[in-house]
Amino acid sequence: MSSHARATSRLKRRLGATVVATDAASLREAGFDSSKILFRPEAVVRVRKEEQVGVVLELANELRVPVTTRGRGTTLTGAAAPRRGGWVVDLRALNRIEIDGEAGMAHVGAGAVVGDIQRAADAAGWFYPPDPSSREYCTIGGNVACNAGGMHGGKYGVTRDFVVALRGFLPTGEEVQWGTATKKFSAGFNLRDLWIGSEGMLGVVTGAVLKLIPRPEQRWTLLTSFRDEPAALQAALALFRRRVQPAICEYLDRGSVLCAERATGKMVFPGQPGRPVILLEFAGSAAEVREQRKAALDWAAECATAHRAARSRDEAEELWSVRRKCSGAMFELGDSKLNEDVVVPMRSYVKLARFLERLKRESGLHIPTFGHLADGNLHVNIMYRRAVPAERRAAEKAVDRLMREVVALGGAISGEHGIGLAKSPFLRLQHSPAQVKAMQAVKRALDPRGILNPGKMFDRFEVWKHPRLEVKLPWDHK
Repeated sequence: MSSHARATSRLKRRLGATVVATDAASLREAGFDSSKILFRPEAVVRVRKEEQVGVVLELANELRVPVTTRGRGTTLTGAAAPRRGGWVVDLRALNRIEIDGEAGMAHVGAGAVVGDIQRAADAAGWFYPPDPSSREYCTIGGNVACNAGGMHGGKYGVTRDFVVALRGFLPTGEEVQWGTATKKFSAGFNLRDLWIGSEGMLGVVTGAVLKLIPRPEQRWTLLTSFRDEPAALQAALALFRRRVQPAICEYLDRGSVLCAERATGKMVFPGQPGRPVILLEFAGSAAEVREQRKAALDWAAECATAHRAARSRDEAEELWSVRRKCSGAMFELGDSKLNEDVVVPMRSYVKLARFLERLKRESGLHIPTFGHLADGNLHVNIMYRRAVPAERRAAEKAVDRLMREVVALGGAISGEHGIGLAKSPFLRLQHSPAQVKAMQAVKRALDPRGILNPGKMFDRFEVWKHPRLEVKLPWDHK
């Protein structure tokens, strides 16, 4: 019997076989996330109570067993895949949601689904803005782990901007709480923010207190099209210079629009096939939306080749269909996708668009791009056929060139997906040796035995060289 198998037997005696699963089906389900690269854990620990996480970590630290934390496994980077085996801690049962309507805060368990938090807040007259595309599946613990964003990020911010306090466990199994359910807290080092975006490598989040904001009184949607990508991006900058702040500002390039049009069987704007579009939503008080609507319509008349405003929420949903269809429709261009969530400064939008045109020509690959212009977070989708070696090599070279260009433009290699396995080859493009050394020092200080999510971020892993599972997950192609 291996040392990990003996450790698992001890864990079963501590927590019981109903909590600690070792059957083949459970191990396979917990062995991969949306990266679809399979690793084999020794056990899956489906915790029912927060204190059980402490038991797992105390024993894992003593026996040096790797521990990977997961919710629904929606991460695209492999951050929730157990690369070194060991134990997977499944937090989905910690799904409590309680809204404090007076303070405007949500008290939630790490396993609470983000969409459920949003609905609970909305029912109480509040709004929780961070909205990753997988919000109907992903859990708040995972959102904290990778500092998730979404379409509302430009106006409202990302997960970090809404976390008031966190509770959880250190790798030793000791329980900790960073911050309190108060609007002010200045008592010691801010280790709360150190945990946010740490991808489960510094501790395990079991619960959070989230800030809520008043629910917007009104929303209004506007869809606009443009001659080409530089024109669309320059128009977006012109909108921002007018001090107009949309709640959402989504951009789809020609490739993304063509995919959506083929998927729906109709053109976004009749007579203008495959034009890049910008989709805007304004939210706030009736007076605020009325003022911004006038400014947006003036801008559209001046800058866009066509525009269409929603006259009702049903019409708004129809306009949003182009955005929702584009990602899944891209798989007609290739059976595999490298979805890179890069960020560039606004001043570099047009430079990045021109670089992507060169990259398409020189790689011979389709690279449809869409994303959030209000915060510079663009999803560059490098499409290829996995069974064609030349396309696999071209995709590998294309993603490397993309990352180097993004860093050269003053941007970030990830805006909301994190590093995990998929971005690990590029971490040192973003960070200097001194910066990486500082991060590793923090890791050693909090996790001296290296049990939490080992093999991620700092260790190079080339995902394109590893076979991926042929499975379809519920949130795929969103």
